[in-house]
Amino acid sequence: MKLPHLITSLAIFLTFSMATQASTPVAVSEQAAPVSPAPNSKSPAPNSTSTSPAPKVEIPRTAAFELTDPVSKRVYPLWVKLPRSYQANSTRHYPVVYVADAPYAFQIVSGMTRFPMNSGKMREAIIVGLSYAKGDKGPQSRVRDYTLAVDSGWKLETGGASHYADYLETQVLPFMAEHYRVDDKELTFVGNSLGGLLGAYLLLERPNLFDNYVLGSPSVWFKGEQLLSLTAKPRAEDKQSRRVFLAVGALETPAKAGMQHDMVAGAGKLRRHLQRQLGDDLVIESLIIAGARHETAFPTTASQGLYWILARDGEESIQ
Repeated sequence: MKLPHLITSLAIFLTFSMATQASTPVAVSEQAAPVSPAPNSKSPAPNSTSTSPAPKVEIPRTAAFELTDPVSKRVYPLWVKLPRSYQANSTRHYPVVYVADAPYAFQIVSGMTRFPMNSGKMREAIIVGLSYAKGDKGPQSRVRDYTLAVDSGWKLETGGASHYADYLETQVLPFMAEHYRVDDKELTFVGNSLGGLLGAYLLLERPNLFDNYVLGSPSVWFKGEQLLSLTAKPRAEDKQSRRVFLAVGALETPAKAGMQHDMVAGAGKLRRHLQRQLGDDLVIESLIIAGARHETAFPTTASQGLYWILARDGEESIQ
């Protein structure tokens, strides 16, 4: 394995350290830290053993499912969080936000949208976490599924984005449309790093899957910037213009944070490529996040990007 790719793989491992275990619904239900007793409560004896189970921390209105890709036979967990008003409003159809790298990103998006949605500043949406294939560790699943071409310089399998796009198109989107009241003209994809690379690939190659995109620190550098050679496929005539929020940390450069790749320059190249390919069919907003590194930029990318896409009329500006 070439040294540059080894460094890149290690960086991916560290950035998404929460996702390196085999896929489990940790974002839906996880063990809580021990709770300290209240000042006036009686503490247990030093050697006593508690037999009661530890409490769980759960994300409200969230259910976990497993979908099987009929071609590869891989099983992918899917996490679905419903808006607060979903049960009470039986005729309303909701935007859907699909979040890649779910073990890392689902709880971030769930948490940061809670207040703006509940306060009416942001339109309510169904949030869907796209988790990794069961039995795979995080890097194994995401490197395979999120990269657009085979690269023999990687130890991990690459080049499965087209097949993963088929899985999204034939399994995930139909499942959501069948079981939930979704607005099929308001589907948003959120991806970061290799997930941002996947999002840009879907935007160009599978233009009818999603309407909006939040792309954070996209790995434009993958395989000699092959993404920038793609020509945009035509979009169905009844589809509106694509809205793309593109963000990157200001410190994601070799000079400022020792990055192997200049992610800031890559984001700029991607913006220009999208503008050339999509022309008037593109509405794009870019943000360079001051003080943010590759491992810290995503929460701001998600919060600002989804606010820009889902804000109530007249409140979408991030300036």
